[in-house]
Amino acid sequence: MSDLLKVTIDGSSIEVPSGTTILQAARQLGRNYPPAMCYYSSLQNTGGKCRVCLVKVAQSSEANPRPMPKLVASCITRVEHGMVVENETNPEVLDARQGVVEFLLVNHPLDCPICDQAGECDLQNLSFEHGVESTRYEEGRREFNKIDIGPYVQLHMTRCILCYRCVYAAEQLTQKRVHGVLNRGDISEISTYIQESIDNEFSGNIIDVCPVGALTDKTYRFKQRVWFSKPFNAHRECSSCCGETVLWMKGDQIIRVTARKNKFGEVEKFICNTCRFEKRNQEDWQVEGPRPVDHESVISANKYELPVISPAVNVDAKFVSE
Repeated sequence: MSDLLKVTIDGSSIEVPSGTTILQAARQLGRNYPPAMCYYSSLQNTGGKCRVCLVKVAQSSEANPRPMPKLVASCITRVEHGMVVENETNPEVLDARQGVVEFLLVNHPLDCPICDQAGECDLQNLSFEHGVESTRYEEGRREFNKIDIGPYVQLHMTRCILCYRCVYAAEQLTQKRVHGVLNRGDISEISTYIQESIDNEFSGNIIDVCPVGALTDKTYRFKQRVWFSKPFNAHRECSSCCGETVLWMKGDQIIRVTARKNKFGEVEKFICNTCRFEKRNQEDWQVEGPRPVDHESVISANKYELPVISPAVNVDAKFVSE
């Protein structure tokens, strides 16, 4: 008997090993997989908090063909043999996802025009796909006192959606976690104990795992829009981490260094603060070449030379990001 389990998602079937979640199986299918704001494949025990990845299990398994009574979080629900899952083909799922997005935006400030995360924000993408044009919320938004959590990371608590990714990243990547979620209910917030500074050698990774603009790079703050930057894959010999990064260039100047993310927007190899914040000269790096960018991403704007088909303008579209 095969150890693989067969699951059908939106009419497409795939066989996966035991212990695979619905979200992981959907990602292996490669198209129309549920979105996720709290799950992170390279961090343990993440998922089940944002509820964005809800799906309908129309058949629990081959042995138990009954449907599950409620929508389930695909990031923490494991596949059973013969399971049938409805994602984008089920109106109930899409309606629930739209409701979750509306709740996520209830307290989120409309400051995308000044947010450094704009252009690579998961919440922006989610709002574009599943959001609504207006809000029904009439109460005041949450407000928090600004606090300084260290020399490298800027905290904007009003943008936080409490996905807990940064907490898990600090817990699993650093020797001593000094920040977490304080308080309960609608006054819950990311903060440090007695205003202690976050200065661990791998603390900068909480910037990369944050799906919104709640945690941003202080050294990159208000320097340039991401779609005007040119990303290059680069590496260096580093005793603390893999040294494999993405250099974001403004002309010949390195204005930001980040870890490399996969097609799901998740870091697989985390980098140290030395590589991220201190190595800003091209001589420090072995540049491998331009980083491939999804053509649907706004980051791809102005990155390619394409002829402009126009009888009035007989020129080529060149780089305009410098």
